[in-house]
Amino acid sequence: MVLVFLHVAPANPVSKRYSPMINSWVYPYFEQNWRLFAPDPESVNRQILARTAHSGPGGSMRVSSWFDLTAVDASAVAHQPFPSHTAQNMLRRAWAAYVDSHGGDDKARTERALMMQRYLGNIAADRVAAHDGGAFGFIQLRVVTLPVAAPGAADGARPPTPVENRLLPWWKVSGHGE
Repeated sequence: MVLVFLHVAPANPVSKRYSPMINSWVYPYFEQNWRLFAPDPESVNRQILARTAHSGPGGSMRVSSWFDLTAVDASAVAHQPFPSHTAQNMLRRAWAAYVDSHGGDDKARTERALMMQRYLGNIAADRVAAHDGGAFGFIQLRVVTLPVAAPGAADGARPPTPVENRLLPWWKVSGHGE
């Protein structure tokens, strides 16, 4: 609570001196912006998928099939009169923060970029573990970006061609049984 207070309080000697530590704790959990009042609607649909890997016998790697994290979020929101803000936005906002901090080459160049990479990886790993329950030591994400369908487009029409199909590198995760 003290760190949040120092973050939102007017600039003072304590908040100036410890601003890197304060910001590293406050972001991404208490990010402040005006999107609540002037949201930036999505112009594309993103499908975020994850797969895991763990060491098999003899040092071989066993890789799981892709698991659709976006579909889990969509099902958590569907038919809910008061859907959770977390279910609606956590994964999407984590991806947006990752892209903002990494650019197109997936190389973390700052502490914030590393933090956003861990944040996105932890969200994905926790959701895969909750679904699968198996042990794994590595996770990889794939993000498929599709154009938003035109209004009145037929459901049986040809599926849209992906604008981007981005495959992230494998990330080591801890706390998931391996």
